[in-house]
Amino acid sequence: MPSIRSSMAPRAWVRLASGRRIDLLNPSPLDFEDEDIAIGLSRTPRWGGHSVWEWPLSVAQHSIQVLELAKARSPQGLAVPLQRAALLHDASEGLMAFDPISPVKPFLGPGYQALDARLQAAIHVRYGLPASLPADWIAMIKDADKASAAAEARHVAGWTVQEIRQALGITARPPAEDPLARRYGCTPWEPWPARTAAEHFRAALAALGPP
Repeated sequence: MPSIRSSMAPRAWVRLASGRRIDLLNPSPLDFEDEDIAIGLSRTPRWGGHSVWEWPLSVAQHSIQVLELAKARSPQGLAVPLQRAALLHDASEGLMAFDPISPVKPFLGPGYQALDARLQAAIHVRYGLPASLPADWIAMIKDADKASAAAEARHVAGWTVQEIRQALGITARPPAEDPLARRYGCTPWEPWPARTAAEHFRAALAALGPP
């Protein structure tokens, strides 16, 4: 007689903070709320959770920084959909609660890449964006993302300038000042507690209006 486990389909869903369930292998744009992404990202650390501060840097705080850098690099203004895409560029990691460091990603294989792409596509559709972003949008977001990573490596993870270039391969020029310090009045480069990061992310998303 087969066991209950063997007779059931493998579980691929998780319960989110809102009480909704999302099937990570077959996600729907209706499976999650704003708070689910905000809370998930606020509790997902970058840099493997390593930090020279009391707290690790959350993907939520990183996402807001990428948005602010993208806006600062667009003196003629950034269209709202592109701002929303910048803020949500790592949102799939909030639903998975997982942000693998770059050296690990190649070992996770095509299955992980496909899962991440499906989640990100569902998020884009949920917020009125193309499932696959235009190439010029991706390039602009990546430019801000790399600048953010350069600053985080130095000021949060504690890497030296030489290590950032040689070991991490990051050649992007980091911002001279933390754009979040100006906006929120916080200590430059200091990671926020999860509750603060979630609140700021939710507010940033709401400020962009409905999809």
